[in-house]
Amino acid sequence: MVEPETFAFLADLALNNRKAWMDAHRVERDDAMRNFAGIAMTLHDYADRFDPFVADARIKPKQSYTKFFQEPRDRIGRALYRADVDVFANAGHPTEDVGYYLHIEPGNCYAGAALFQPSKAALSRLRTRLVDNPNGLKAILADPEFKKTFPDGVVTRKPLGAVPDDFVNSDPAAPYLKMVGLGCRKDLQDALLLDDDLIDVLIPIFRTAGQLVRYFD
Repeated sequence: MVEPETFAFLADLALNNRKAWMDAHRVERDDAMRNFAGIAMTLHDYADRFDPFVADARIKPKQSYTKFFQEPRDRIGRALYRADVDVFANAGHPTEDVGYYLHIEPGNCYAGAALFQPSKAALSRLRTRLVDNPNGLKAILADPEFKKTFPDGVVTRKPLGAVPDDFVNSDPAAPYLKMVGLGCRKDLQDALLLDDDLIDVLIPIFRTAGQLVRYFD
């Protein structure tokens, strides 16, 4: 599903994270982007096997994966470009709704369901849901299949040091209110992503992750 050349491009980008290098490798960049769009189409084509709402949604492949350039508000570290990509299968928008994703990064690949880079409005909705129904999330995390597939539970890429204003530390959802975007992840070996049958591995992962998607609907 993921082409070897895509992995090679991401690995080289991680070592040469400069505009001059990216400009000199536009052909490889564009080839990788076509690969990501193709993966997005594959996830959508098989969505009827893990989420009918995604299957019924219209897809725009070029808007179904993260871009290389990092906007200042989303930037992690000093790198100008992301050397990793998330490919989405969403019923809504990847910055507004929790959905399914495949994370492609040499040596650090995984899949699950998440909203890792929410808009301000989406983040507010996430927090409201967590406060209004903490027991719903607790039930998901206690589900044996969810625990087996996602042993780390709910994770984030951007933690806060304290509970946001207007919330209290005693709130049952406090640990999750400190997350700027959240989701679940199942680690995958790089070699697995090169296999044409990867979708058969992703489908059961997405089915289990669907509990988190439905919780935030």
